[in-house]
Parts: sequence; C-alpha cells; structure tokens
Amino acid sequence: MNLNATLIGQIAFALSILCAVAGYVLGKRKTNTPKLMALLGFIFGFIPPLGPIFILVLALKKDVYSASEIQP
Repeated sequence: MNLNATLIGQIAFALSILCAVAGYVLGKRKTNTPKLMALLGFIFGFIPPLGPIFILVLALKKDVYSASEIQP
C-alpha cells in the first residue's frame, strides 16, 4: 500500500480537528480558556505523539469550578 503526501496530510488534518474538538470540550470543564485549549489541540494534533499526550494531560487535570457553581 502506497501512502502519498496528500493522504498523510489529510489524516494529519483530521487528527488535528479531532484533538481541537476534544481540547475544547475538555477545556470547558478543566480550564477557564477553552478556545486556547482548542487552538493548542489543533496545533499539537499535527504532531502525532503530542496530540494524545495533550488530551491525556487535559483529561487528568482537575475540574475548575466557577463562582456560580460553588454554593455557600
């Protein structure tokens, strides 16, 4: 099976979209900046070892609670 540069580029782009979506969803719960996490997920998605590591680190991070969620 031959892999050309177009196929590899399409796979890398699809993986970076997947990492961006996962980074945004996890970033809403785990950080105060979900858009930045989505951008970092998109960038790290192009580099295969860094994409899954980024998602793993973000998933293992503790949740951030907003002031409206904390009851006195």
